[in-house]
Amino acid sequence: MECRSNCGACCIAPSISAPLPGMPNGKPAGVPCAHLMADMRCELFGRPERPALCARFNPAEDVCGTSRDNAIWLISELEAATA
Repeated sequence: MECRSNCGACCIAPSISAPLPGMPNGKPAGVPCAHLMADMRCELFGRPERPALCARFNPAEDVCGTSRDNAIWLISELEAATA
């Protein structure tokens, strides 16, 4: 599966407990990453400072669903189930 254009769900819905560039305390669930641009792309994509956690994420239908809203719901449900 390819990343969906104008989605950004994986940069909004999950929490990230590790420090990120510009977010030394990590990122709470439901809060957009500081590096999510207006067009829903990551400004760190392909750069060495991109967190390994983000680089390892691969879009998949069971996480990304069929739409941006579906992806946010699915990832939020996973977040709640693993909290």
